[in-house]
Amino acid sequence: MKGALDLGGCFPTGRHYPGIAHLIRVVVQGLASEFESERPVRGIPWVAIDTETTGRDAENDRVVEIGCVAFVDGAVVDRKSWLINPGRPIPADATAVHGISDDDVRDQPAIAEVFPEVLEFVAARLPLAYNADFDRRFLLAELGRSGMPAELPPAFRPDVVWLDPLSWARELQKEEKSRALGDVTARLGIALERAHRATDDAEAAGQVLVHFLSDPRVPSTYGAFLREQLRLERLFEFERGRWRS
Repeated sequence: MKGALDLGGCFPTGRHYPGIAHLIRVVVQGLASEFESERPVRGIPWVAIDTETTGRDAENDRVVEIGCVAFVDGAVVDRKSWLINPGRPIPADATAVHGISDDDVRDQPAIAEVFPEVLEFVAARLPLAYNADFDRRFLLAELGRSGMPAELPPAFRPDVVWLDPLSWARELQKEEKSRALGDVTARLGIALERAHRATDDAEAAGQVLVHFLSDPRVPSTYGAFLREQLRLERLFEFERGRWRS
């Protein structure tokens, strides 16, 4: 797999040759094509997404709630949530986390009925989630089971990397014991009244990123931000693998 950076413009010797400086580009994997690499992250419309589920296995468990919160220039401009009937009982241990029971979803639509509204809400917005891999895997799995439309917004394209405040919390708050969303928001003074409900968690994740973007250690442009996020994620996986071995 290629790395996050693809440095063009030089030959195997590493020396740059005259006349090709205009061809030298830094290509960042995972960028949404709708937004320029040099554009400030804060100036791009975001959609913060959170899912609540019947468990942690995206292939076998199902989504019971989706929350989406739209941000423009760091401010909330819209929010939407959907309760979803997963077509199976919700385990008691899952209900203990998010508080959603079988009674709550019994008369709610299946996710295939909800997807047109979700796709419309997230269109033309850059996806963001706290521990983004979890929500991304579940939504892509559910969309695959429901049928893939011909055109997909950035949040549902497999090649687009989501913004993830958790990756930055691990770096910016690395001296702290916990980087759980509730603990990070408490340290930043962000209100999170209903933790583990989708819209509340999504909005809190977006507010965390707003705070982090004011830190001088965080790149301000989209391409540089994503490149550094990918580097931090690779470093975290390396350290975790070394710790486990």
